[in-house]
Amino acid sequence: MTMMQWLPTLWGDERRTDPVGRLHQEIDRMFDDFLAPGRFLGRAGDGVLVPRVDITEVDDRIEIAAELPGVDQKDIEVSIDGDMLTIRGEKKSEIEEKKADHHLVERRFGSFRRSIRLPGEVDPDKVEATFDKGVLKVTFKKPEEAKHSRKRIEVKAA
Repeated sequence: MTMMQWLPTLWGDERRTDPVGRLHQEIDRMFDDFLAPGRFLGRAGDGVLVPRVDITEVDDRIEIAAELPGVDQKDIEVSIDGDMLTIRGEKKSEIEEKKADHHLVERRFGSFRRSIRLPGEVDPDKVEATFDKGVLKVTFKKPEEAKHSRKRIEVKAA
């Protein structure tokens, strides 16, 4: 096998059939999928879309921020069941472009869900949720169990 056969194909639309070429194509496909425009959701193992979240512990409260660009507030549902916070909703997007020589309509939609186990049961009446500029923020006081369960453990050399 010559050195040129190991190099990726740069011209034309040839499909590589050797193992290195197939690996190269698969990596390109993964990057294309990851960098796709409008992507804000990952996929769980069962194919369900899941929003990305940041969880922050501040003094006596916990803040959860979920990135939901392009989602309308009316399409979001936040619920608490015991020690489980669930964010679910639906993303709907339509782009229409009309010009003299063409008419383009693109539609994207899909439901999403993200469940987060909390450090204890939370009073649902004391949870606040706000939505601004595509970011959902859920804030609540730490459960009493979580406040007293923290203990620093000394790390010793082996």
